[in-house]
Amino acid sequence: MNIPFAVVFIIPVLAVWASFGFAWAVKPKFNKNIRLLLAFSGAFLLALTFFELLPEVYEGENPKTMALFILAGILLQIFLEFFSKGAEHGHMHIDGEKNEFPILLFLSLSIHALVEGVPIEGNSPILYGIIVHKVPVAIILSIFLLNSKMRMASILLFISIFSLMTPLGTYVATYSSWVSEYGNYLNALAIGVFLHISTIILFESSQGHSFNFRKLIVILLGVGVAYFI
Repeated sequence: MNIPFAVVFIIPVLAVWASFGFAWAVKPKFNKNIRLLLAFSGAFLLALTFFELLPEVYEGENPKTMALFILAGILLQIFLEFFSKGAEHGHMHIDGEKNEFPILLFLSLSIHALVEGVPIEGNSPILYGIIVHKVPVAIILSIFLLNSKMRMASILLFISIFSLMTPLGTYVATYSSWVSEYGNYLNALAIGVFLHISTIILFESSQGHSFNFRKLIVILLGVGVAYFI
């Protein structure tokens, strides 16, 4: 079923704002439930990357070239995390005692969100993968921002622009002739980003980097949902 582009644009924005509203109203702690939600999102996004994106980018393309762009995506995400300190996969290692606008965190998260919007299409399950990934990360980001000493105006500006970056990536990928021409390469770049993010989430979503039964069930559930979606 084709999803209207207006809906594709609105859903990621609503997901970020709903997550922010939840964090503001409930003031949750970063507990085991959020870790399990992160594990589900990582497994779901990883499975969708294998089921949906990888087969498409290799159709009619040079496999080694595609692999090079996938590796470039992994390296891009590693570079972004040098500035974001792992916020993309739910880890916040930024000094929350400062009241300055965290410009490096903002830029790295915005670039990440822009890239992840590129492979979304109106009928693509990747949209759901991005939303499931974005919600727990946006909750954790919102908890950090609300607990920091930043002014509320700066926090709202951060959330506003961040919420628009994924739809902006989708818009540019859909309507830019240059991006359409090199769409497969950009999708391969996004695959690299997804592979890095999702695998890091899976190994960091439990204390001590160890797997337990609940986490295993959640991961299997994420893969199963992605398969049948």
